[in-house]
Amino acid sequence: MKYKNVLLAMTACMLILSAGAGSAWAYFTTYTEARGGYAIRLGSQSTVTETLDSWTKHVTVTNDAASGPVYIRAKAFAGSQYELAYYSANGKWTLGDDGFYYYSDIVEAGGSTEGLDIRIDNVPAEVKDGDSFNVVVVYESTPVIYKDGEATADWNAELITGSTEEGGAAE
Repeated sequence: MKYKNVLLAMTACMLILSAGAGSAWAYFTTYTEARGGYAIRLGSQSTVTETLDSWTKHVTVTNDAASGPVYIRAKAFAGSQYELAYYSANGKWTLGDDGFYYYSDIVEAGGSTEGLDIRIDNVPAEVKDGDSFNVVVVYESTPVIYKDGEATADWNAELITGSTEEGGAAE
């Protein structure tokens, strides 16, 4: 009799515990997909062109033809394995206090910067299979702001206007 009560109690517990297993299993096997979104137009748009030869990356930034005039700054990263040296043949790229190189001229709509050369220093005399390097160039643009008739750049300005279009991916 005692054995029968224990068996009955265990069966009742198993039934209670297994009652929620179906919904738990459904939770782990159900998924959903989302579509759509909003394209955000933030104002000026620019693109970078990079070419590489002789351990030197040549960087040029182009302002979109539909954008207004902008200022450009750029910085490169290569990890700790290689050191980078920056060169501006025309002297229009200058090093700022924050490690960015600033292009001195305003880049008009459809215009481009002159080249900034970023050379990889301390390259081993003999490069072996499996050796690799990666130089990542980060660049930013900011609209030209006129204060008291003088053109200036505000690199800390926040975007307060923009437009969105429903239904597409961000461009």
